[in-house]
Amino acid sequence: MSTQVNDIIAQQRASWNKFSSGWKKWDSVNMQFLKPVGEGIIQQLALKDDYIVLDVASGTGEPGLTIAEIVNNGKVIGIDLSEGMLETAKEHAQSRQIKNYDAETGDVSKLHYPDRSFNAISCRMGFMFFPDILSTLQEMKRVLIPGGRLAASVWGTPQQNFWVTVTMGTIAQLMDLPPPPADAPGMFRCASPDFMANQFEKAGFKNVNEHEVGTGLKMDAETYWEMITEVGAPIVAAMSEADTQMRKKIKHEVFRKIHEKFPEGNINLTGTAILISGEA
Repeated sequence: MSTQVNDIIAQQRASWNKFSSGWKKWDSVNMQFLKPVGEGIIQQLALKDDYIVLDVASGTGEPGLTIAEIVNNGKVIGIDLSEGMLETAKEHAQSRQIKNYDAETGDVSKLHYPDRSFNAISCRMGFMFFPDILSTLQEMKRVLIPGGRLAASVWGTPQQNFWVTVTMGTIAQLMDLPPPPADAPGMFRCASPDFMANQFEKAGFKNVNEHEVGTGLKMDAETYWEMITEVGAPIVAAMSEADTQMRKKIKHEVFRKIHEKFPEGNINLTGTAILISGEA
């Protein structure tokens, strides 16, 4: 693995650990927001009671914890770079009395599991951040049994995800930030139609399917602002570079755009994810 890739992974681990407390604080909100995505992944996996499942980029535990409740006589292993995020996952497993779920820190680009270890793999919102998508897919295929299913999700286009672009776009506009390289890890790196489906097929997956699922955040603007500035790593990083006047200007403009879009006050900050599945 190249030094550059190792550096990216180290930076991501540090970033997710730094923001793990914010994710724990807003976990119930985020999990409700992402619930349709997790449900779509689970549906694509066609789970059986005795399946052994790997949940990649598990974060605070979903959809791995829900999968564990389905595979009663099986097991789920959730892996993530961030120890801090997985601590919340472990707490959730304990509070829900889920005994067949283990959380392990790990790097999906070099899984330490033997070939053909899992019946299924789930990955909710991880691929956008993996340094090398194709080699990661090949590694996932290696640990799947023949015919085992992988189901994953990524965010759709910026135009379909007002919930985050209303803030990220405003910051970029007012602070005159250059756009990131197209192939750099980031929110919308995998958003182009058929991009992920093509990657699945290149990695050797069969019966590949790709479709969209929508979701939304129903909350007032002040609550949204508090949440997005505590869980959004690129947003927090950019805001830390802004002076007090600029931060106020950004917040004012974000609120203006939200209220302009929802003049009646029924705020629903919409999002669209792409679900991709295939068989090893």
